[in-house]
Amino acid sequence: MNTIQPARQKSGAAPSARPAVSAVDRPPGGDHLVRGRALIFWDPKVPGKKLDAIDTDQITPADDCVSESLDRLDERWKLGAFRYLMPDFRQRVHRGETFVIAGERFGIGSSREMSPAGLKAVAEEAGLELVIVCGDGVGDIFRRNALNLGLHVVQSRAASEDAQEGDVLTFDPLTRRLTNETRGKTYDPVPLTPMEDEIRRSGGIIKVGRREFTEATARPPRIGWPDSKTAKGLTSTEQIVWSHRVDKDAEVRPGGTLRVWCDLLPASDGTAPFSIHTFNQITGGDRIFPRQAAIANDHFVFSGRNADDKQTSIGREFAQLHDIGKPYYATPGDGIFHFYFPEQGLVVPGAFIPGADSHSRAYGAYGAVGTGVGSTQLGFGWSTGYIYFTPAKRRRVVFTGRLRPWVSGKDVVLALLRRWGKAQAQGMSVEFVDADRQLPIPYRNTVANMMAEAEAQNGIFAPDEVTLDWYRRKGISDLPYPSFKPGADVAWDLDETLDLSELVPFIAKPFAPGNAFPADEVALEKLTFDKAFIGSCTNGGYDDLLEAALVIRSGREHGFETVPKQFVIFPGSGGVKRDIENPEPRLDGESIASVLRSVGGEIRESWCGPCFGQGPDALKKGEVAITSFNRNWQNRMGVGGLGYLASPAVVASSALLGYMAGPSSLGIKWDPEHFDVSV
Repeated sequence: MNTIQPARQKSGAAPSARPAVSAVDRPPGGDHLVRGRALIFWDPKVPGKKLDAIDTDQITPADDCVSESLDRLDERWKLGAFRYLMPDFRQRVHRGETFVIAGERFGIGSSREMSPAGLKAVAEEAGLELVIVCGDGVGDIFRRNALNLGLHVVQSRAASEDAQEGDVLTFDPLTRRLTNETRGKTYDPVPLTPMEDEIRRSGGIIKVGRREFTEATARPPRIGWPDSKTAKGLTSTEQIVWSHRVDKDAEVRPGGTLRVWCDLLPASDGTAPFSIHTFNQITGGDRIFPRQAAIANDHFVFSGRNADDKQTSIGREFAQLHDIGKPYYATPGDGIFHFYFPEQGLVVPGAFIPGADSHSRAYGAYGAVGTGVGSTQLGFGWSTGYIYFTPAKRRRVVFTGRLRPWVSGKDVVLALLRRWGKAQAQGMSVEFVDADRQLPIPYRNTVANMMAEAEAQNGIFAPDEVTLDWYRRKGISDLPYPSFKPGADVAWDLDETLDLSELVPFIAKPFAPGNAFPADEVALEKLTFDKAFIGSCTNGGYDDLLEAALVIRSGREHGFETVPKQFVIFPGSGGVKRDIENPEPRLDGESIASVLRSVGGEIRESWCGPCFGQGPDALKKGEVAITSFNRNWQNRMGVGGLGYLASPAVVASSALLGYMAGPSSLGIKWDPEHFDVSV
């Protein structure tokens, strides 16, 4: 069980001296104007339109997210910036095209801080400053990462729409005003909160961390839950934030930035090196033990590449230096951290958990605030015990109606993303209400996890009987925080209902999870594929794999004895991988693993690689896969590959059929006593 601990001084370390920091009344770089020419990302499908939804996979491809040492963190990040989307990006920036112009929702997706850091460094190596100019919407993690690093981001739809090739622009770092000199127009961007602007003016999160480190080390964490009257006006997320406030007089409201104590601050082997660098820069590296720190080796561990081994060694040496052992340090094969850390009891209802991975939102399934942050934000948290957090607008989704045959959590979230369209969740904090208590934790995990793809700040299910039963079955009954639920008087910015009885199994086509269609309709197209994958942090749990095995076993009984294409399973954790080898009563004593292998399925180690195009199972150019993963963006699963998304049941039935279709295409008749893993 994890609880928030005070700072622990290193033995023999000198007391921390308060660094001499004068008040900063101007941003880094002084009062000069940043001047340059437009570098425009055009939409290849719509002439004259700026490109929307440029995700961080396109800014920094996965192969370039590797750092071989702390001294050479950003070498690959710079080289890989827009490697496939704009191969001559670096040369264009170096010749003065330093105002990157894009459309809406720039920088969505992963928490990889390599993206803003790499972009900033590309300009700086030529003695220049980069400015991102995009629409009003921008990826929330990218925006905070840029703010923490000092990369200029101007959110102005008008400025983006007006800009043309060759335009000369200037940016005033003091006022944040943008001027298009060629067009004779001036723009004021979406404003920062006062605290965000203070971070910017202070020179970024590392300088703020140095300024606050001594006080943070001496301050004991205090958690206090709101009284019933106060709680009535707060969402579940806001009640957790309220209770975890560092400054007890701070107001909790959408758009207000405050400091929040963290129960757990997890990183992956991919994001840990930059966090370690930040921690060392703030603390000196040898004064305190990292606070609430956890690291899981799940991204670059089974690729067989020497550079990846060097990357993972950075986190391993850090863990050894600071006595971070299991369960806070997960070795290769222990699991994907969104499965592993909840399994270990480190994620509990009422906890506040920012993780350096966008799918940290998965912790909302357990009644915690799970949100994705960048590496510098995490390193700041390891140094101080808290992070700066800005609550988002409030959105509620009430699930009503009864689930139909073969519909699971994956279908629920694909239906939501399909409904929300291009706007998605608009960066809001989403409160999920399971009115009939019919979504088990694995289904909730999938829904909360994919709030990353929904571009929500977080998604949360307030703890209920389903939650508490999950913990009881794990032998955990002594939870540290009181029960809570969303307040009756919350003023929701958006309030909606999703009738589960209207949902069917879905398949999401490239290149968006919301590009979802009923599986029975897709079946008519007889879409073939090269590989079928089940697993990942989205659908790699025991119940997910049981769902697939039940379909496979019934398919065998209907004459489908061998999969015609490669069928690979990636358990969510090492524990799940071991458990699926045990006899399963729902399979008449067969194990899940034996059922999957009986038709040609291959069971791999637990890791994230295939989901983001790493390792031997990554898609090659022209290959197609149907998967239970979470993202099917361009080049996500391998450069030139195409990914389709579906539930474990749909992937399993497709694996047997050789084309994309749901279990009904196998001739299997739904029987809740046999197939409903939620009962």
